[in-house]
Amino acid sequence: MLRRVVRQSKFRHVFGQAVRNDQCYDDIRVSRVTWDSSFCAVNPKFVAIIIDASGGGAFLVLPLQKSGRIDKVYPTVCGHKGPVLDIDWCPHNDLVIASGSEDCTVMVWQIPENGLGTPLSEPVVVLEGHSKRVGIVSWHPTARNVLLSAGCDNQIVIWNVGTGEAMINLEDMHPDVIFSVSWSPNGSLLCTACKDKKVRVIDPRKKKIVAEKDKAHEGARPMRAIFLANGNIFTTGFSRMSERQLALWKTVRHRSESHSFINTLIHHINTCFVQLLTCYISPTIVVYISFSCAGDSSIRYFEITDEAPFVHYLSTFSTKEPQRGMGYMPKRGLDVNKCEIARFYKLHERKCEPIIMTVPRKSDLFQDDLYPDTAGPDPALEAEEWFAGKNGGPLLISLKDGYVSTKARDLKVVKTNVLETKPATKAENISTVQKRAPPQPSRKMEDKLEEVLREFKSLRDRVILQDRRIARLEDQVAKVSM
Repeated sequence: MLRRVVRQSKFRHVFGQAVRNDQCYDDIRVSRVTWDSSFCAVNPKFVAIIIDASGGGAFLVLPLQKSGRIDKVYPTVCGHKGPVLDIDWCPHNDLVIASGSEDCTVMVWQIPENGLGTPLSEPVVVLEGHSKRVGIVSWHPTARNVLLSAGCDNQIVIWNVGTGEAMINLEDMHPDVIFSVSWSPNGSLLCTACKDKKVRVIDPRKKKIVAEKDKAHEGARPMRAIFLANGNIFTTGFSRMSERQLALWKTVRHRSESHSFINTLIHHINTCFVQLLTCYISPTIVVYISFSCAGDSSIRYFEITDEAPFVHYLSTFSTKEPQRGMGYMPKRGLDVNKCEIARFYKLHERKCEPIIMTVPRKSDLFQDDLYPDTAGPDPALEAEEWFAGKNGGPLLISLKDGYVSTKARDLKVVKTNVLETKPATKAENISTVQKRAPPQPSRKMEDKLEEVLREFKSLRDRVILQDRRIARLEDQVAKVSM
């Protein structure tokens, strides 16, 4: 008798668990606009949720610890004239968020350190260049102040947020609506999924399509495509019979600098007349796919390896309530002490519910196999360097001692005819095209200065306490001697 061999995997026992009700965010009017978006963005400080708003578009920005019932008059970010369709936190500054709207504009906002105390209606910069609504915004993974936007005018614009200028405009590459856009790990290439059923790999700085796959999924419903850490491409979509599919593609580079697609797997999930809502890849090469049907919603997770069949099903987390959208926490915001490998923020019609993915371990020590070095908040390049043709991989950090956020510098816009929230100083009017010194030494000096000031304050407080104690002892001695 042959025994079934179970594939060894450190993620085989991963399980999902929703948090308690008092840790959810309740009484939130989640947006009901008809658009294929996550409607939620999360970073280690805040959770942002697109909401219904009269007279324009708005979204909430809540500190992670502010759970429970959210007051109806809680301040919002409310500068758009039309509904907000997509939001994305800057990976290099936890206080900066970008938003795209039906009013054809992209706005970049700076959130106060402690959250919103009053409604925020003045963005740091307004980016205007699309002729139709903007449905996708995405920050560059390694270059500071580089932002991508895609609209229903079928074009992709890449902005230098530091100057408020559109640097690259990718026109005539997509004949129909763009469903998704994904940066490669070092930000040198783009991967797009279009309504014409093609997946394209684009070199944005050369304005050239380097690879193209026709009918990656033959169904008419929206599909998504993302870059994996190893350069492969993972897609989700539908077959002609509305079967939900996932596929893994390998791109091969030729001497002519063109690429071609080689399919390694197409996997059929099941039949359901609803689109896949969210696709997420973590540095541990675990893909999470969330989808929702009538009366049911689930998150399925798969592990991608170099062994056939390459995509291995792990498990499913299911709930009875359908989901409106889904956000996810970056790796640096997870709780490593609880072996948390992913955290999702599931949107219901009236609340946001965090869902935690955990790998059970008996040891309390740091699990370095679950937490390889991950992308940190420091950019590898400045915007001018990337637009000039330079590439750089993400600067990695270790999560062994837990991620501690550093003080993020304010976003500055040096273009004189763009509305700024703060008056420009003489130093800020210098053109960003000039080469600037790397920010790392100054940041280290600031951190060192803050550490010295904290130590000085601690010593000063200790001296004050000792003086008070000496005074009390002297009083006691005087009383005893009398």
